[in-house]
Amino acid sequence: MAAPTFNFQLQHTEGTARAGELETPHGKALTPFFMPVATQATVKGLTPEEVRDVGAQVVLSNAYHLYLRPGVETVSNLGGLHKFMGWGGPILTDSGGFQAFSMGPLRKVTDDGIRFRSHIDGSEHNFTPDLATANQESLGPDIAMCFDQCIAYGATEKEVRQAMERTHRWAQECFDRHQASPTGAADGQALFGIVQGGTFPELRDESARAISAIPFHGYAVGGLAVGENKEDMYRFTGQVAELLPQDKPRYLMGVGSPEDLVEGVARGIDMFDCALPTRVARNGSLFTPEGRVDLTKARYAEQQGPLDETCDCYTCRNYSAAYLRHLFRAKELLGLRLASIHNLRFVLALMERIRVSIVKGRFDSFRREFLDVYKPADEVARQQQKEQWLQTRGG
Repeated sequence: MAAPTFNFQLQHTEGTARAGELETPHGKALTPFFMPVATQATVKGLTPEEVRDVGAQVVLSNAYHLYLRPGVETVSNLGGLHKFMGWGGPILTDSGGFQAFSMGPLRKVTDDGIRFRSHIDGSEHNFTPDLATANQESLGPDIAMCFDQCIAYGATEKEVRQAMERTHRWAQECFDRHQASPTGAADGQALFGIVQGGTFPELRDESARAISAIPFHGYAVGGLAVGENKEDMYRFTGQVAELLPQDKPRYLMGVGSPEDLVEGVARGIDMFDCALPTRVARNGSLFTPEGRVDLTKARYAEQQGPLDETCDCYTCRNYSAAYLRHLFRAKELLGLRLASIHNLRFVLALMERIRVSIVKGRFDSFRREFLDVYKPADEVARQQQKEQWLQTRGG
């Protein structure tokens, strides 16, 4: 039997937009794609079958959370992450660097790693590049991420440079560990490097060149969607993508608003993830072709048809907007599940349409048509919500 492999083939381009195919030990995925977030080995409220049914090809889990509970060794002894969570397709794991960043006073960063106290029981732990890589090797995802230091928006150039240079050193340590391991790379697991540099153009250039000089299987744009405005996020995404290898997949971390997915693809990104679609769904905020709506508003109280007539998700095929509103008003758990199904399907169907438009050579017109109709959430409200989420991140 042939050894499991990881491979990326770029199949179509239109300008800087790309469509390709990612081959992993647990199957293929067509790019560009969005990864639902299964932080603790579950997409909140949904079964793996439901996640597959909405069109997910790859899911993201988090090595930090699984390290704390139930423990990496436990997951490994139970057959690895795929078997543990009942997901047969590809999985990407985040190393835990972002979680450590978001813990504020509970963590301390040194050149060796990040020391932190568990948000669960207060116990002290020390994450290093070696440990973060070893954890992901034991969990057995198809794609592992390097351990990096994400830094808060608004930090000084000196602080951002220090974190960036530390990230570069850690990237090399992760790569060396992964290459030398009897598992990991030998089992077909890919390792992605992460570009940092904050909102400083010169640092982004320097980081992109330093990280792409290490022969990772793919490259991620980190440290964005952490408080900067959208214009900056788009600008730095495009700047970094231009410097990354053409023949490797590119991943924009933590981005999932529909308009951001379209703009990210326009700038050469292949992979995305974000908890936003399911997080806002649990608050009654649902995606429609015209933008996000608050399902709990009175205007939906007597809407007999589905929330979105154009949507093919299980929720819209079977339930009225009035019923969904009732579930939220009555605080029934089914409402959260049905809303999550809808939002994930909306985002994943959008990615499918984006890919088709690239293959057919009409992405540019698709992008214009989509953005002419879709109205993003209010920028001030979005920033406030993001800040609140970052402050509570960790559970």
